[in-house]
Amino acid sequence: MKHLQVRSEKGFKVIAGTDRSEAATMVLQAGESTGGPDNTHSGSDQWLFVLAGKGRGTVNGREVALQTGTLLLIEAGEAHQIDNTGDGPLETLNFYAPPEY
Repeated sequence: MKHLQVRSEKGFKVIAGTDRSEAATMVLQAGESTGGPDNTHSGSDQWLFVLAGKGRGTVNGREVALQTGTLLLIEAGEAHQIDNTGDGPLETLNFYAPPEY
C-alpha cells in the first residue's frame, strides 16, 4: 500500500508508482502549454484529472475544454497538448498505465 498527501507543485512531478502504473502532478501557469503534435506516449494510457483551473486539451487534433472536475483519457499513441487558458494555475493529477516516466 502507498498513501500520499498530494501537493501540487509548479511543473510536472511523478509522485508515486509501481511496475504497473504511476501518478504525477502537473501545474501550468496562466498561458503555459505542454506537449504538442509530436507528444505521444506510445505504450501508456494517460488519465488527466483537473484539480483546479481552466484549460484546453488537444488530442489527435480534437479540442476539449478542461475545468475543475474534468477527467480526460489520452490513450496510448495519441498526440496531445494541454494549454492553460485561465487566469490562474491549471493543476492536474495524472495516472499512467503502464508507467511512462
